[in-house]
Amino acid sequence: MKHHFRVSSRRQFFTQAGSGLAAIALANLLEEDGFAAKVDPLDPKPPHHTPRAKNIIWCFMEGGPSHVDLFDPKPALQKYIGQQVPASFHPETLGVTGFGTNKNGLMPTKREFKQRGQSGLWISDWLPYIAEHADELAVIRSVTCDAVNHVGGVCQMNTGTILAGRPSLGAWVTYGLGSARRNLPTFIVMQDDKEILGGVQNYSAGFLPATYSGTLFRQGDTPILNLKPPAGTNDAQERSKLDFLRELNERYARDKQDDSELDARTRSYELAYQMQSAAPEAVDLASESDATKKLYGMDEPETAVYGANCLMARRLVERGVRFVEVYSGSGSRWDAHSDLAKNHTQNCKSSDKPVAGLLTDLKARGLLKDTLVVWGGEFGRTPFFQGALDDKAGRDHNPWGFTMWMAGGGVKGGQTIGSTDELGLRAEDEPHHVNDVHASILYLLGLDHMKTTFMRNGRAERPTVTGGQNLITKLWT
Repeated sequence: MKHHFRVSSRRQFFTQAGSGLAAIALANLLEEDGFAAKVDPLDPKPPHHTPRAKNIIWCFMEGGPSHVDLFDPKPALQKYIGQQVPASFHPETLGVTGFGTNKNGLMPTKREFKQRGQSGLWISDWLPYIAEHADELAVIRSVTCDAVNHVGGVCQMNTGTILAGRPSLGAWVTYGLGSARRNLPTFIVMQDDKEILGGVQNYSAGFLPATYSGTLFRQGDTPILNLKPPAGTNDAQERSKLDFLRELNERYARDKQDDSELDARTRSYELAYQMQSAAPEAVDLASESDATKKLYGMDEPETAVYGANCLMARRLVERGVRFVEVYSGSGSRWDAHSDLAKNHTQNCKSSDKPVAGLLTDLKARGLLKDTLVVWGGEFGRTPFFQGALDDKAGRDHNPWGFTMWMAGGGVKGGQTIGSTDELGLRAEDEPHHVNDVHASILYLLGLDHMKTTFMRNGRAERPTVTGGQNLITKLWT
């Protein structure tokens, strides 16, 4: 219903308008004096449409897995082995790759590809466990990005742009949907034994309020550093200290309303208090059965680390965490400029069984239908070789056409979407930029990327920057 006020004079107009401004000012004063509750930025928010997924686990293969050796077979490479990219492919339009190898000869894969499952998806023998889930995978063979190096690529795959400073996708999801669990973070990141290239810029809130940033989790009984209270401190003391600290912070912040860091810090203390019991329990893998641990490969040294992280990811979404990002090869260990065979043998071995175990476990527990699992790196690798054309040859970075896949969370499995050219060099059919991937993930979670906005310097910023126009609708239709 619309209300129209009839105004007969300028004086009457300002009288009515002024009373409205007075009400706004009064509300602000009441809030400052503690008579009105502040709006909690982590309160659950309604989605824009019915979501297909409630949470997401992103298995991030950092360093750039080779699509032409894993999910995108290119028999034509045998015909051109050792030759430069034919002129018909216009390699000059690519500019120069990260290491200037775009004039090198072409190299076919040495892997054996087979059609897997009832759907007949092509998957190589480097991923035998994931291959068992072929009918649950939607393989996107035509992803593109703008990065030629890892720091920019990891940043863009997380934030939508190669330039640091924008919010990560997990931060946008937290901003758009709020928290489903108040004693655990909404957005959690796990790396293995090295730091993610680019560090915190990949999971920060950027220009969003700082409370939407991701939280780095570690294995063991201290998943978050400095979370445990000092020895000899009881709960009443902790609660009293926290209340006093909050009061001091709120007094200090009263004339600093635009500083989201202060509000985020205050809220982080409260969350830390709530997590002192919840976080250790959530990552306590000792309570899991030996059969479950074996499913994730925790009984083997090659798969123990990533298997434990994937199992922890399942436990976290089971407890209501919306967004979990699990890095394989953090520090860019999938980066195979030389000895691709050794590099990918090791990285596939360490991640294949844990990822497959995650899919199996989620499905057995009835969680896969609500959990979107995403697999991929910051880019793919070129069809031409790097170094000498021998058993220790590598491949360069390829942002012009590479593979990601999704499963669960309302995704229609057993299909390939898009394609690269016959050499695997560039996306040819249905190319999808990283911004399209992000827009599609948000859609599956119930968010419209065009409506998920934040006002900054007079501009309505959104997760996909100025892109994301081509939703990958085949994922769910």
